[in-house]
Amino acid sequence: MNWRGWFRRAPRHLTPALERQIRDEFDRASLDPEHFPETIDPRILHVQEILKWFGNLTGKSVLDVGCGKGRFARVLQESFPEAEIHGLDISPAMLKFVPAGIATQVGMMTALPYPSGRFDFVYATESLEHAVETELAVSEMCRVLKPGGRLVIIDKNAEHFGRLQTPAWERWFGREELEQLLRRDCREVFSRPISYWEDVAPDGMFLAWFATK
Repeated sequence: MNWRGWFRRAPRHLTPALERQIRDEFDRASLDPEHFPETIDPRILHVQEILKWFGNLTGKSVLDVGCGKGRFARVLQESFPEAEIHGLDISPAMLKFVPAGIATQVGMMTALPYPSGRFDFVYATESLEHAVETELAVSEMCRVLKPGGRLVIIDKNAEHFGRLQTPAWERWFGREELEQLLRRDCREVFSRPISYWEDVAPDGMFLAWFATK
């Protein structure tokens, strides 16, 4: 499949109707524990990469953008119970599953309801692909990050688009595309392919972007 041609057909503007469609889809998905579980194995590299890049979270503030049921936030909370962890998602139904002690907020990643410089750490795992207005979402994540704060985005590689069935609005990304967006607000930016497990080489499906504001 020609993913570049598909991107030209994909929506680039988040209309109220499309926002409702995405919210309704994830509200329904909250009833599917097989594909949208509440937990994640903490050994999975997607979790480990976040923990390594952030370091000690004790006494720090963290925002999970597009947190779903809070499976990543749950691991961070268990690892650092003294951290202040927040989770934002478009779906109120998803947020009902987030563990107690994690502050939740219904909202859009293109208009984060937090003041500038609010968080020490920000991350988005397989959620930016649903933002539609990618540039604005990346800008918002950088905006709410403190100077010197760190950010992680983990998402799917555009070069592998077509391997999975996706909704019409979903976009995958190339390494340089997101690096360029992050460099507008961050002084240190790099990316690399990642796998799920330490003993399995990356197959190119997932990429991780790291930034320091």
